[in-house]
Amino acid sequence: MDKNTLTGLVLIAAILIGFSIFNTPSETEFRSQQIRDSIAKAEYFNRQQQQIANQAEKDSLNRLIRMREDSIATADALYLEELRQTDPWMADSLATVKAAEKRQRAKAKSLARNSKYGSFAMAAEGEDQDYILENEKMKVVLSGKGGRVTSVAIKGYKKYDSYEDSTLNLMDKATSGFGLYFTENGQRYNTNNLYWETKDKGFEVTGNDSSSITFRLYANNPSQYLEYTYGLAGNSYHLHFDVKAVGLSHLFDPSHPKFRLDWKILAPAKEKSVEAERRTTTVMFKSFEEKRDYLYETGTDSMALEHAAYWVDFKQNFFSAFIVNEKGFLPNESMVKREHLTGNAYTCGLKADLVFEAHEGGANPSARLEFMFAPNHFQTLQRYNRDYEQVIDLGWGIFGWVNQYLVIKVFNWLEGTGMSYGIIILILTLLIKSILLPITYRTYKSSAKMRVLKPEMEALTKKYPDKKDAMKKQQEQMALYRKTGVNPLAGCVPMLIQMPILYAMFRFFPSSIELRQEGFLWADDLSAYDSILDLGFNIPFYGAHISLFTLLMAGSTILYTRMNSGQMTMGAQPGMPNMKVMMYLFPVMMLFFFNSYSSGLSYYYFLANMISIGQMWLVKNYFINEGKIREKIEENKKRPKKKSKFQERLEEVQRQQREKTKRK
Repeated sequence: MDKNTLTGLVLIAAILIGFSIFNTPSETEFRSQQIRDSIAKAEYFNRQQQQIANQAEKDSLNRLIRMREDSIATADALYLEELRQTDPWMADSLATVKAAEKRQRAKAKSLARNSKYGSFAMAAEGEDQDYILENEKMKVVLSGKGGRVTSVAIKGYKKYDSYEDSTLNLMDKATSGFGLYFTENGQRYNTNNLYWETKDKGFEVTGNDSSSITFRLYANNPSQYLEYTYGLAGNSYHLHFDVKAVGLSHLFDPSHPKFRLDWKILAPAKEKSVEAERRTTTVMFKSFEEKRDYLYETGTDSMALEHAAYWVDFKQNFFSAFIVNEKGFLPNESMVKREHLTGNAYTCGLKADLVFEAHEGGANPSARLEFMFAPNHFQTLQRYNRDYEQVIDLGWGIFGWVNQYLVIKVFNWLEGTGMSYGIIILILTLLIKSILLPITYRTYKSSAKMRVLKPEMEALTKKYPDKKDAMKKQQEQMALYRKTGVNPLAGCVPMLIQMPILYAMFRFFPSSIELRQEGFLWADDLSAYDSILDLGFNIPFYGAHISLFTLLMAGSTILYTRMNSGQMTMGAQPGMPNMKVMMYLFPVMMLFFFNSYSSGLSYYYFLANMISIGQMWLVKNYFINEGKIREKIEENKKRPKKKSKFQERLEEVQRQQREKTKRK
């Protein structure tokens, strides 16, 4: 440590100590703060006590009212019983009048209490009941309150560490909402909390069968109502949804009738890592003209739809809840929102306010929509030909193409053999490295040529140590490359060709539902992190566990870097970081980045590193002879080299640059 560094550290420590002393409150300030805190606590306690007293008074008054009503009812009942013994006809007539008065009071009370629901005030009270629709793929629960979907269980999947059943819920009743909203007499209300009626029952369908159930929300006038019809076919993830308004034209713009829908859920946590699931839970939407778009998976975000949306998806990592409108949800008027949550019960709040035109107008506007509740399995979503598969993040551009047309096809072919997924990843890695072997060979060969030239390159560095000689040094390096026939970029091009596959695999493994809850060796879920030790405390940027696959990956990367470091022809340069140090720092950074990532991905990179180490050893010892390469380079030095037009232009530019420097 030099003198300047030591002085800087001492000054920083002095500043921190001085700042701490300066900001330490005096005894008077400390006592004043204590008094303020005591007053605040007393005021808070008094408010709490007052609220409790007010609630107790309210409860006592309600009890007295109920006792009075019960006493009157008891007295009326006794009087009717005595009257029935002497005059039965009069008793029955009086009972009828009393019942009518009771219904009228209840109706008036209901209307007064629920006037905020406008035309549907009479539906503000009722009895809730659940109705189950079921097929081979899923079980959908509908509720009479709201007439809506309250729960969807995808069959064949389960929540992490749940052994109770084999189903998995995408939403639950208490934390979800779905309803049309209207504005009437300046009051906006939602049908989510109103009670719908149905004469149908739940059902189960299989194979090619299908069935439906219809809910009606009656207005104060029984000839006016909203109608929901849900239809489900066997062996399908689709739930058909029709909405119709009968005799409610006063709630719509007659020239342009629109439905306004509010849908929201808190997404239940289902995976091993809640934070990893939270990062991949968001709202996605697909317009007719554009590819799917989405809200960023960090923080709270909202967006008005800029284009008519074909579908909107509440994507929950490995599962999706779509709502589809073939006519489109209207842009600018529709919006979506994602709300960040904390805790382990739910990952995010997902919300969509959707506006869509009635498909059929007139006095009874109606529209047809669809729900799609499904796992994010590529072939399953692709089968519907609605671009559902775009919600799976396979990477953009060429990276997505590599995954879609190469990696997924090979993976599914291997999956059909019935082998464990750990072995499938091993074979997939071997196949990919075999395909890349010719490219890898060219990279190693180029590196061998650079190693042969390394002494001469170092000699040039010693010859031109100053920055002012950098141009001359570069010119002589280029001349040496041209003279020996070595292309310094020959090793870079093969690496660039490999990059799409490397990045494609980075996207493939965390997005593959096939790996979900599939164990291998010590990892119990290849789609989540593996842990050989739970620390019991959290290390910032690292986590509260130790992933062995990540350690193996980082260790193999260090080993590969060490074996490959001899190919480096450049150490630390003035003003530039030491590249070898950077290469060793990279695996350390990977420990933090990959510790909470998919163990399947870390396992793949570990295998790829070990195979690369083996390939390097074989190529270096059995396929590349540096002695022959040196002889070839010496022969090239003796041959006259004809300059290419590009080289001539480059040298001319360099000559002009030298002359310009001399004039200065």
